[in-house]
Amino acid sequence: MASTSRTRTGRGRGRGSGSSSLPPPPSTPPLIIEEFFIVVYEDPLVKKELPKKFADYLDGKEPAKVYLRAADCGPRLWTVEVLFDGQGRMYLDKGWEKFAIAHGVDFGWFVHFKYEGDDVLTVKVFDGTMCRRYYYSY
Repeated sequence: MASTSRTRTGRGRGRGSGSSSLPPPPSTPPLIIEEFFIVVYEDPLVKKELPKKFADYLDGKEPAKVYLRAADCGPRLWTVEVLFDGQGRMYLDKGWEKFAIAHGVDFGWFVHFKYEGDDVLTVKVFDGTMCRRYYYSY
């Protein structure tokens, strides 16, 4: 049986030496931290540590307070003081307790934050069944 060879042209996803018209990807993409979550492992009413990457993202423009807005719950903003410990950690401090009580935050719950800029964080709360809690405007 004779063997036949087939020649392929530069089509498809092969490892050919063809050139690409796409620019190379940036070497270091910019760090943009817009969304993150915390899990409530301890007393839901005490200050809450936010992820270090988010604190790093705010480096140089650390706010003295942030404004929490429950998603889909109207324009009400909850003022919460922010604490930076000098070790790169950021905490929601005074004002967090009022927000947590009003939204029934409890042990084992997930709290999702989306940074909207201007020190505003939109918040979604998920209970222990991993289902989102919905709130009415106050």
